[in-house]
Amino acid sequence: MAGLLSPGDGFVYLVQHLYEQHGKYLGLDLIAGSQGLSRRINKAEVHRPGLSLTGYLKGFVSARILVIGKQEIEFLRELDSKTRSSRLQAILTPSTPAVIVARGFVPPKELISLCEKSKVPLFRATSTATNLLSRITFLLLEEFCPSVTLHGTLVEVFGVGLLIQGESSVGKSEAALGLIERGHRLISDDVVRVKKKEGSYLVGSGPELTRHLMEIRGIGIINVAHLYGAVCVRPDKGLDIVVKLEEWDDQHFYDRVGLDEKFIDILGISVPYHILPVKPGRDVVLLLETIALNHRLKDMGYNSAKEFNAKLLETIARRQKKKGAREVH
Repeated sequence: MAGLLSPGDGFVYLVQHLYEQHGKYLGLDLIAGSQGLSRRINKAEVHRPGLSLTGYLKGFVSARILVIGKQEIEFLRELDSKTRSSRLQAILTPSTPAVIVARGFVPPKELISLCEKSKVPLFRATSTATNLLSRITFLLLEEFCPSVTLHGTLVEVFGVGLLIQGESSVGKSEAALGLIERGHRLISDDVVRVKKKEGSYLVGSGPELTRHLMEIRGIGIINVAHLYGAVCVRPDKGLDIVVKLEEWDDQHFYDRVGLDEKFIDILGISVPYHILPVKPGRDVVLLLETIALNHRLKDMGYNSAKEFNAKLLETIARRQKKKGAREVH
């Protein structure tokens, strides 16, 4: 699928992105190395260089953000200036993205000088090193999640994340608008960015620019949050089902029982996939609600199609048994 983003495949995440997007949340204050904000972050990892500052560099990975905490600062203060510069220089490499000093400590002058000279961004934060490690790791894992951009409209229907797809002008946005009018929620219209979280589930969201907006032919751009209230929108939702709307084709055979379950692969995860034929007179909104409710029942272990099929087979077997008994007599 087009639009897949992953580290090493056109994915670029810079120190500047981290600073601009999450600097306020992390409480970052840029001290030195501003010319290095364009450095790439290649690993979703953060490291405390405690052992490395003693001179033991075996296994040291330089492509990680370094967080210097209270213990590192106290250790560095006990060293003479020459040794301090040597130890700091050993951990500051061309691939080091950035250095963060925790607890609001004033960075050693040698560190400031080296970061400025090597163009490595040096930040100071008020949080503890442990707090920074967990926060930054979480943020980087989010940013480095494999993702794909899909065309369609993502809505939440009875708690189910439902992606409506189909050819242009088939009625995706109109169907979504009908769902919103019935109290369901819009996540994104037209462009949906899907991320694979923890390698096991998908979450869809929309671009910041078009958040809460929908394009309705003949009307134009509407703001769903303003028209229907903030309760009818949400920023993201797990992607549970994909429904493709298509024009009704009398020559095409449509499954009338539902035993033949279809799936679509998105980022290596199989997602239930439905083809919903559309023609005048069909209540598409009601059908989408039914698909969502039926999906919830399946998650609870109840499959209407399989139950019907089992009863049908039992009935056939019973009749064949009776027929055989009559033939014997």
